[in-house]
Amino acid sequence: MAVTPSTMLKLGTPAPDFRLPDPAGLMVSRDDFKSAPVLLVMFICNHCPFVKHIRPGLSVFAREYQAKGLAIVGINSNDAGEYPEDSPDQMLKEIKSAGYVFPYLYDETQSVAKAYRAACTPDFFLFDAARALVYRGQFDDSRPSNGLPVTGKDLRAAADAALAGRPIPKDQKPSIGCNIKWKTGNEPDYTR
Repeated sequence: MAVTPSTMLKLGTPAPDFRLPDPAGLMVSRDDFKSAPVLLVMFICNHCPFVKHIRPGLSVFAREYQAKGLAIVGINSNDAGEYPEDSPDQMLKEIKSAGYVFPYLYDETQSVAKAYRAACTPDFFLFDAARALVYRGQFDDSRPSNGLPVTGKDLRAAADAALAGRPIPKDQKPSIGCNIKWKTGNEPDYTR
């Protein structure tokens, strides 16, 4: 299992636009959330051990924070041709199994992952009301092998501050996970 950190996109970056289908074919766009005070865009997938590890905590977080006004969207950008467990059909099963209450979208071309400079699963991007990036980092310090409980502490603190209109500390820990499974020849060069 290759461990990949997030790229730590520059704070203040505007939320890139997206318009993607959910597994049932319903199109969802960034602007569908324009009335929400804060938007969380997550790059997740079905098979990554890091996502599986936080999945129950992520489901609880989503239910709790959507009720507080946080708009949440999950995006799967993995190459489903090479990783069929990340196909839209399997995403439908994952939504039910995990109890996800947020739109879970499929980025077949991987262009949205590139626009966000997403590198791993999970990778979290939190945007304020002006859709400027205020947090990019980890859910919490828990990893599949370190024995720490999944609490969502880091993302909860950032979401609480953003929802209250308070500044979020700029010292943020990168998310760690599996690399996004890029299609051959489609790998991004984030060094530019």
